[in-house]
Amino acid sequence: MNDNGHIPVVDDERDICDLVQVYLSGEGYRVSIAQDGAGMRGVMAQSPVDLVILDLRLPGEDGLTLARWLRENFRVGIIMLTGRGEIVDHILSLEMGADYFVRKPYHNRHLLATVRSVLRRPSTQTTEEQTPPRSKTRFPGWELDLSSRELFSALGKGVRLTTGEFDLLAAFVNNPNQVLSRDQLLDLCRNRKAGPRDRTIDVQVGRLRSKLEDDPKKPTMIKTVRGRGYIFTPEVEWF
Repeated sequence: MNDNGHIPVVDDERDICDLVQVYLSGEGYRVSIAQDGAGMRGVMAQSPVDLVILDLRLPGEDGLTLARWLRENFRVGIIMLTGRGEIVDHILSLEMGADYFVRKPYHNRHLLATVRSVLRRPSTQTTEEQTPPRSKTRFPGWELDLSSRELFSALGKGVRLTTGEFDLLAAFVNNPNQVLSRDQLLDLCRNRKAGPRDRTIDVQVGRLRSKLEDDPKKPTMIKTVRGRGYIFTPEVEWF
C-alpha cells in the first residue's frame, strides 16, 4: 500500500504524468493524474492531498494561477515544473507560493529528493531532532506554534505560511540574533546547499517580511547583513 503521501501530478503532457506516476508510486507514494486545473480540483475533492506537482504552462489556468489558489486554500506542498529556465519564472513561482521549482528535463532521483524535502515534517524526524524544549514561541507581535505549524498575530488572527516560509521562520526563531548565511538557511530549512545563483532564500525572506514587518521595505525583524546573510533580531520567548 502506498502511504507516504498523496501527490497529484498536474501536467498537460500525459506521458510525463505517466512517468512520474510510475516512478513515485514505486517509491511508496499515491499518485493521481490531472491535466488541467479542473482535473486537479476534482482529484482534491475526492481525497486529501499532501503535495502537488504542477506544470507552469497549462491550458486555461496556468500553473502560477493554480499555485496561488492552492496556497490560499490549502496547506500543501507545491513543486513547480517548467521546460523553461527563465529566472523570472523561478521567482514568480516562489512568489505565488511554490516551495520548489524544477526544470525539465529532470532526473527522477532529483524529483524524488525534492518531493521528500517538501514533505519532510518534524514527525518524520527523530525525537531528538524534532522536539525543541517547548513547541511554542513568542516574539513581538507574533506567536508561532511549531507543532501545528501555525502563526498568529497579537490579536490571535491566523496567518497563512507556505511550507518554505514556515521552515525559514522556524530556522530564524531557533537561531535568533545570529547571522545566518543563505547556505546555512537552506541547510536548516531543506537540507541542501545553495547554488551560485540560488535566490530561494531571498524570495522567501521577502515574503516573510511582507507578513511580519510593519514596513517590509524597512525591516526591523529580519535584517540583511550585507555580504553575509540575514539575522532575526527580535527577542524570542519559548513557552
